[in-house]
Amino acid sequence: MKASYMWKKETGLGLPLGLFRSYGARHMAFKHAIAAALVLFLAVCGAVWPACAATFTIVGFGDSLMAGYSLAPGQGFTDRLQAALKAKGLDVSVANAGVSGDTSSGGLARLDWSVPDGTRLVILELGANDMLRGVSPDIPRKNLDAMLGKLKARKIPVLLAGMRAAPNLGADYQKAFDAIYPKLAVKYGIPLYPFFLDGVAGHPDLQLEDGLHPNPRGVDVMVERILPVVEKAIADNGGPS
Repeated sequence: MKASYMWKKETGLGLPLGLFRSYGARHMAFKHAIAAALVLFLAVCGAVWPACAATFTIVGFGDSLMAGYSLAPGQGFTDRLQAALKAKGLDVSVANAGVSGDTSSGGLARLDWSVPDGTRLVILELGANDMLRGVSPDIPRKNLDAMLGKLKARKIPVLLAGMRAAPNLGADYQKAFDAIYPKLAVKYGIPLYPFFLDGVAGHPDLQLEDGLHPNPRGVDVMVERILPVVEKAIADNGGPS
């Protein structure tokens, strides 16, 4: 790069040439220092900016309740949650990693490849199918514990969505199953949404004909109720830019 200024033997200002050479050297040194500082600043900004500017990625990991069983495209939980968050002005992407009929054992088996690196938050919702099959509560507890351990090791935050046992399974089963989620939330120090079907369970007008899964209006109720918890989890984990 050529120098910005070309000094002549005669300055035309009646000042010694040596003075200008001294000033010029100090001036150029100062400019180099400023340039170096600017380069360092831009390098730091460049390193930080992609992380700040990137879309906040969420993975909804669960069973048919997460997958959007029997619902049209765009009507499932993950799609409606993403729309609600975007309506709040948040740059988020909510991926649907729900598999209809999945148990906690199935979830554990597919967790590693279903949750990609770089995921900023997982909404973990599993255990309902274990309960409906009358599986011992010890099994979903151990599987969910293992999943949370894996995600913690990968430094991926989790919002745990709880489930509740059907009353016809008996008081002892109900007590043991319902306790799984709050105990794991305490163990891992993660936020808990106590009941994923809150506001929908027991309301036929918000359910499909099977009496188990939410219809589109039911999904909207689920999203409305969980939204503040998800917003807080996003904020607590850095949020989008």
